[in-house]
Amino acid sequence: MMLTCYAVDDEPLALQTVCEFIAQTPGLTLAGKFSSALQVLRALQQAEQPVDVLFLDIQMPNLNGLELARVLASRGGAPGPRVVFTTAYSQFALESYQVEALDYLVKPFDYEDFLRAVHKAQAYYQLLRRPVPAPPPATPPAAPAGDYLYVKADYQLVRVVLDDITLIEGLDDYASIHRRSDARPLLTLTTLKALEEKLPAQRFMRVHRSYIVGLNHISSVGRGTIQIGEQSIPVSERYRAAFDAYLDRWR
Repeated sequence: MMLTCYAVDDEPLALQTVCEFIAQTPGLTLAGKFSSALQVLRALQQAEQPVDVLFLDIQMPNLNGLELARVLASRGGAPGPRVVFTTAYSQFALESYQVEALDYLVKPFDYEDFLRAVHKAQAYYQLLRRPVPAPPPATPPAAPAGDYLYVKADYQLVRVVLDDITLIEGLDDYASIHRRSDARPLLTLTTLKALEEKLPAQRFMRVHRSYIVGLNHISSVGRGTIQIGEQSIPVSERYRAAFDAYLDRWR
């Protein structure tokens, strides 16, 4: 997977370092380097191809990095590039979380720190671009009052009906919620563990470090696998005993 990047920093040496890191990292393409956030806004408006990641300094004149991230988040249409902040100041970390930055690197950071942020970006886009299996043809039942949860996706809170959830797939800090009513998975900046704690245990079960399944949507059970629609989900050894105990109640 190739990700297109912009490097943005008003300090020439810091900008050069980020550009060199991008150049030596497989899977990254440097599409532009800029010394101000205003230049980035103009470049994004004129770009012929989408930009995936901004390596973005915070303290810059006229428009700082956090302000740029908020501007990009408020724009309508397709989601904009994801942000990795590169800054000499640690006190903006909380604000970076509020604009859903992928990572927050404090200068001087080394290549290992940079590569960790790249892996987060690659994991995010791998999950986002994964082909979606066709859902089973069905209409989700109406949900009783309170039978839903809210998740944060695309800079907004999205209401998800519990009975509509067939399975949830986790990847690092993200979760992909698969629903009967929509072929597209809902990608949210939430860990699988956090979602597991919110879901009712009598209707959802963790069967693998990367999967939670909706028990009512299981169509068949094989040797070490669960079938939901056209998707086969592995059951790992860690969760097998609990899943077998669930099956024993219905045998």
